Amino acid sequence: MSGRTLVISPNWIGDAVMAQPLLARLKALHPERPIDVLAPPAVAPVWRAVAEVDTVLETPFRHRALQLKERWKYARLLRARGYLDAYVLPNTIKYALIPWLAGIPRRVGYKGEMRYGLLNVMHHDEQPARPMMPFYAALAQDPSLPAPMDVARPSMRVAPELVSAACARHGIDTGNKLVVFAPGAEFGPAKRWPPRYFGALAEKIVQADPQARVALLGSPKDRPTCDEVVAAAGVAAPNILNLAGATKLDEAAALIAQCDAVVTNDSGLMHIASGLNKPLVALYGPTDPRHTPPSSEFARWIWLHIECAPCQKRECPLGHHNCMEKLGPDLAWQELRPMLSARVA
Repeated sequence: MSGRTLVISPNWIGDAVMAQPLLARLKALHPERPIDVLAPPAVAPVWRAVAEVDTVLETPFRHRALQLKERWKYARLLRARGYLDAYVLPNTIKYALIPWLAGIPRRVGYKGEMRYGLLNVMHHDEQPARPMMPFYAALAQDPSLPAPMDVARPSMRVAPELVSAACARHGIDTGNKLVVFAPGAEFGPAKRWPPRYFGALAEKIVQADPQARVALLGSPKDRPTCDEVVAAAGVAAPNILNLAGATKLDEAAALIAQCDAVVTNDSGLMHIASGLNKPLVALYGPTDPRHTPPSSEFARWIWLHIECAPCQKRECPLGHHNCMEKLGPDLAWQELRPMLSARVA
């Protein structure tokens, strides 16, 4: 039967990456059926790096706004594309409205905000919550079946010409080792490893290889944090490229595709590095790596799991931030050093 599939993307970069195995399953079920993804502009570059996606549609809606009239107008445009089914990954009513208004006959998702009627293939959340990859991947199967246990890791790719262009624009010599640091975390300061620790780790990298370069990636909001990293890097400071706010997400992904290793907080860039299957060291404090783990074959995560973690708070409720403060740069270097020695591609 001809027709298309619509997937409505999560609003977070990391969640979008972790949803890619769902698309792989949908494509395996209906290889002849093109898959379109409707995503916020900030998340759309993730889907452009996913092989199963035919077309990326960017949402025209304001964050947190219902905009019922605008959703109705957009649903009319979607109706003309001939969708047979839709998978609604966000849990809100406003996203479930879109495929219902578009008249898409099969509408799949989790109950979320009591979305009976808007969805007609209803999955139910479980407690405790499942890891995110099997959580999304389960939408490809009947709701009565047990959660899938054999979910493949997310897979993304960046075209070589985009990698070359990104390196050329920022003066990166591909003959030298390149380590990417992602010192920010959109969720809040509790998830951020102290900038002085990133600076100390940069010193260890440059001491081991004076030709190595460290690129700091992040949004414009991460620029002050990255400035602190440079200030704390001592003799390694000249080897650091502070690109926070200087790259869009697709270009950041291209630089990650080129690098030898990534050191990152629990963030969207961590999941992009996982999707690109890069060696990475992921640093966890108030969040639980068992729920949102890095999935790269070469990933290592460090989590002290102290008595107050995981608290899942944006800021440390106790004021000491021990979950990150006690995770010193020597621990990260122990995991990173063999990755740089191996230079796994």
